[in-house]
Order: sequence, then C-alpha cells, then structure tokens
Amino acid sequence: MTTVRVAGAEFTLGADKVERRLAKADPEPIHLHYAVVNGRRFPPKQVLALITGLDRADFTTHQARSILRRLGFGVYRRQGEVAGSGSSVSGEAGTVLDAFAGRWVAQVGDDVLYDADAPEAVVAWLRRHGRAGRVWRVPASPVDAGSALSTP
Repeated sequence: MTTVRVAGAEFTLGADKVERRLAKADPEPIHLHYAVVNGRRFPPKQVLALITGLDRADFTTHQARSILRRLGFGVYRRQGEVAGSGSSVSGEAGTVLDAFAGRWVAQVGDDVLYDADAPEAVVAWLRRHGRAGRVWRVPASPVDAGSALSTP
C-alpha cells in the first residue's frame, strides 16, 4: 500500500485495489499516455479518477503516471500517430497480440484500441467513443488460425 497526496487529499492505494476497481471498467481511447492494468491499456487520468473519485481537472497526467508507476503498473507513452506506431502488432513475433488471444479486438493500423469477449461489445465501444476500426478475433492458437504449422 502506498499513501499519495492528490489535490490536497490523501489516499492509500495498492495495486490490488486498482486492479479490482478497473476489472469491469471500459478503457477510454488512448491519446498519448497509457497505463497497463489487468492486461488492458487505460489513460492514466481515467485510472486515477476511478480509484480516487477525483475530477480529472484536479490532477495532471504526469501525477497520475507517477502514482501508477509507484504502484507497480507499466506506464507508457505512444510513439507517434496511430498509423505505423502505437502498440506494434508486427514487430516482435506477436508479443502484443498474445495478450488478446481468443478475444475480439478493435484495431486501427497497428494500434489495438479495445478488446472484449464478443464482437458486439467491441462495436458498442467503438460507437460510444465515436471511433472506427477493424474488428476481428485474435486466434487463440495456431490451430485456431488454420496454420499449416500446427498440423502434425
């Protein structure tokens, strides 16, 4: 547990509390910074607002990133615009998509925007956030993908 001071108030936070609170939360679109919680990418200010109840205007992205980093979460900055950067799907032998195996994702360029168990949930998220993207299911295994390499 870590005690932090934000907007004149003290909060005692732990990684487990953050993970529990965000377990059923829908991540908002990522603009520049993000934190990985429960294997999903969230804007840092969304995370801090959800776990403290504070208005997002009460703290900066830098403060949110710093607090989440101290709690042990990965905090990152996108490397450029969506096309050709962000979470590289191609780069390192599928490492980004491994986390989405068997799930439906919304993708724009190389950036995975959102994932869910059902395509309807992904489409609903895209509509809610006024976004467009490719919706597809990441194969759970090589057999699922129909790979010739998977046959004995």
